[in-house]
This record gives sequence, structure tokens and C-alpha cells, in this order.
Amino acid sequence: MRVTTWNVNGLRAALRKGFAEEIADIAPDVVLLQEVRALPEQLGEWATPDGWHVHWHPAEKKGYSGVGILSRHPIADVETGLGPEDADSEGRVLSVRTGGLRVVSVYLPSGSAGSHRQEAKEAWMADFAPWCAALVDADEPILLGGDLNIAHTENDIHNPTGNKKNPGFLPHERAWFTDLLDQGWLDAIRAHAGERKGPYTWWSTRGKARELDRGWRIDYLLANRALTARCGAVDIRREAGITISDHAPVTLELA
Repeated sequence: MRVTTWNVNGLRAALRKGFAEEIADIAPDVVLLQEVRALPEQLGEWATPDGWHVHWHPAEKKGYSGVGILSRHPIADVETGLGPEDADSEGRVLSVRTGGLRVVSVYLPSGSAGSHRQEAKEAWMADFAPWCAALVDADEPILLGGDLNIAHTENDIHNPTGNKKNPGFLPHERAWFTDLLDQGWLDAIRAHAGERKGPYTWWSTRGKARELDRGWRIDYLLANRALTARCGAVDIRREAGITISDHAPVTLELA
């Protein structure tokens, strides 16, 4: 079983740039999308694409955020947000059962737009961690995938020294991520890649970041204890991340 996560930086734009062709080439069984930035009625045939079961969770604000899940298998038990009391008006979390496991598409806020957004990000992080803790020891296999907007270690960012004071690589954000993994989640990408620089999943448009592969790894696939033994190879398509989005699609093979 192949599961792909991809922040598409606007699905309508990604479709014009070759998203459909790239997904056909990757041939995943399940696709977790973030930053869809569209209502279903704006997606044309991709609102309910042939051959896919699909559920969308858009933000209330048009053209902003939003997540979605596409699966070759039927979708059931759809949940949005971090529980019944979370309206999740920004479209940050979508969870479904499909293909014998629960998959969650997650788009954690970015703090780069200013202090008010960093505060919103940290409030969201405070709610997300206990929600994850309740899932990690579940009997059913669970895969969290998406853009978490944090580079965990110095291996996950090209220039750690120059970014220590920037959102996404702040010491307390990285410590929060360590605590998240200490709950028992497996970082499937790092487990496959080993302890080395990269592989990166996002590149700035500034300078020669894309050309020289000076990126950040902020897109993750996290497996709970019940799924860990099934996690295998990971494929990151950097070229698609440059030509179609600013994030690469990341695919995990599950036994």
C-alpha cells in the first residue's frame, strides 16, 4: 500500500502545472493533501475524481488552507479537527478510515506571517500534542501525514545556524517535536533515510535554494505503534516539489 502526502500550495494551480499526471505516475493508494485552498465546487472534475473516494475539509476563509484525502478504497468514519469541540475553521485536520487503517491529513499553522500567527501556531501545537498522545497506542494502525511546519533537527534544514531564530526552527518548536516523537510515533522518513542531511521537502523561492537543494524537511509521515512494523521505503520527488508546488510529494510504502 502506498500513501502520499503533499502540500500542493493551491490545488487549482497545481492541477494546471501537472498535479494529475504526477499522481498518476506515483500511483498511490491514498493521497493526503494540504493547503488545498479551494472549495470542492471550485475543483471541477477533481471534486469527485474518477477512480477515487474523496473527502474535503476546506477552510471557512476562501482561498486559504484546507486539507483533503483521496483513496482508492472506500472512506468511512470521517472526523475533522481535534475532537468534537474543535470547529477547525481553518481546515487543518482531516481523519478517515480507509484501506484497513486510519489516515490523518494535517496542516499545522506557520508562524512566519508575524507574532500573531506564531501565537496561533503554538496554541494549536498545545492542543495537537495530547490529541496525538491518545492515538499512538491505539490498537488500529494510524498514519499522520502532512505539513507540520517544523524542521525537527539540524539534519532537517540546510542552514540550521542561520535559522535558529526563525519560525519553524525555534528551539521550543523542535523540543515540542521531540516530545511528540517520544510519545511513540515513528518518523517514517527519517527511519528510512537514516541520520544524514535531508532529504528536504520544501524549498524557498529566494536565492538559489531550489537549484542547490537548500531546503527544509517540514513534511512528515508519522506512524503509531500499531503501524510501525509495516513502514518501508520512502520516495520524495523533489522535481515535482519545484515545478508543481513548493513542497515535494512524499510517498511511504506500507507492507
